[in-house]
Amino acid sequence: MARITVYTTEPCRYCSAVKTLLGQRGLTFKEINIARDAQGRAELASRTGMLTFPQVLIDDTLIGGFEETRAALADGRLAALLGD
Repeated sequence: MARITVYTTEPCRYCSAVKTLLGQRGLTFKEINIARDAQGRAELASRTGMLTFPQVLIDDTLIGGFEETRAALADGRLAALLGD
């Protein structure tokens, strides 16, 4: 089964919103808060090319932030990546 990872920082209203969105759909995810981890932020930016938060990944596939995750839920892409 595919694994959802949500990279967050604080304060971040979109991070809270994406966690709520996933939780309301009964999806489990691993949260990695890198608010105080400059090296982790740099590694994530290098890996994904994104400097904003949240960043949602399904296994190694970047979905994006809150808006992209919401769109992927709506159009079925997220379910397809999760194998549902």
